[in-house]
Amino acid sequence: MTYQNYSLKQLQQIDAAHHLHPFTDHKELREAGARVITRANGPFIYDSEGTELLDGMAGLWCVNIGYGRDELAEAAYAQMKELPYYNSFFKCSTPTPVLLSKKLAEIAPRNVNQVFYGSSGSEANDTALRLVRHYWVLEGKPEKNRVISRKMAYHGSTIAGTSLGGMDAMHKQLNGAVPNIVHVMMPYAYELALPGESDHDFGLRAAKSVEDAILEAGADKVAAFIGEPVMGAGGVKIPPASYWPEVQRICRKYDVLLMLDEVITGYGRTGEWFAAQTFGIEADTITTAKALTSGYQPLSALLVGDRIASTLVEKGGEFNHGYTYSGHPVACAVALKNLEIIEREGLVDRVRNDTGPYFASALQERIAGHDLVGEVRSIGLMGAIEIVKDKATKERFLPSGSAAVTVRDHAIANGMMLRATGDTMILSPPLIWTRDTIDMACERIGKALDLAQADLRKR
Repeated sequence: MTYQNYSLKQLQQIDAAHHLHPFTDHKELREAGARVITRANGPFIYDSEGTELLDGMAGLWCVNIGYGRDELAEAAYAQMKELPYYNSFFKCSTPTPVLLSKKLAEIAPRNVNQVFYGSSGSEANDTALRLVRHYWVLEGKPEKNRVISRKMAYHGSTIAGTSLGGMDAMHKQLNGAVPNIVHVMMPYAYELALPGESDHDFGLRAAKSVEDAILEAGADKVAAFIGEPVMGAGGVKIPPASYWPEVQRICRKYDVLLMLDEVITGYGRTGEWFAAQTFGIEADTITTAKALTSGYQPLSALLVGDRIASTLVEKGGEFNHGYTYSGHPVACAVALKNLEIIEREGLVDRVRNDTGPYFASALQERIAGHDLVGEVRSIGLMGAIEIVKDKATKERFLPSGSAAVTVRDHAIANGMMLRATGDTMILSPPLIWTRDTIDMACERIGKALDLAQADLRKR
């Protein structure tokens, strides 16, 4: 490839001159220069200088089958040779989205049998919002258009995705959100539980915030509640066991649709195909993307429950919505092969029965006791480490988030790619991780914590 003719410095200069990055302080980046990742294999990524890093984030929550899978490249190539592109408009289809839709219906919860395609989780959440509001119009209740979300939720970075999400900094930059979206408390017991409050009782209280929002607006005004089964970008916040059953009960009581955002948790992350199955949630829409192709191609799939799909088909007429790349034949071919590999290698069962439990015990036994760690938590192959100044009081370092960045930088310097979100270190590794890989990760994280502690003591 032609990039090999350029030095790292040259690539950084061109990057700074022309490339605007997502979620980036560009002045800071251009002063430091971007790390340029040039290749990857299995669970490892490599930068332009040949540095090997164990990827603790599966790219960006997505490379579930790991890197360097020739089968996916071959599937893309074969489809490009046969039919590189055709659209799904004009009463047309192509074979791969047809077959992928059948496969997704087979592995999805029983009440989900229809699929709408896009190219990203953000697009899928836009579609979900549009579809839910359209559903109530078709049912003769256009005033039922309010959506309840949660603080610190992440549902993408389009205008609709940002509005659905609960990130204050994103709302501030948006300077005007989509109307009729409200945000309630997140189910994060570590910081929000009352003194002496059990996880069970906290889960019920967090769920009650959803009911309170419905009652405040009036059930006849509320279209849906949207939530990530596990809040991902907000810091891998895992709800108590009492939370989702109560939220589902509330939604059914008031005839409010339930929208799940499984862009992060879908396709094996929690030890089931979908976290809906892990938590026993019967959703009306399930947003998926990322691991659908293990990131090898951009593709999203909005899984639509029978209730909404039936109304859309029978009463809807033309649904005036879609994208140029909806059901892209190459992306769908890659997704089919990716799901085949996940199934063939038993990765979902492995996460549920082996690596997920081992990951949880390794974090508890090797990381939780560190002086900088207030809490570790995990579900499947998805985990978080809370960085604190004082374990007993949960006091954080100031400025907020700075300590986690220090840990992250030491982790990367010692061969471990981690992400810092606020005061939380988060992990979402490829599902191909083994017990040996988990051991390697814990060793490198432990070293990073020790080095960060030495730095933080100097403050």
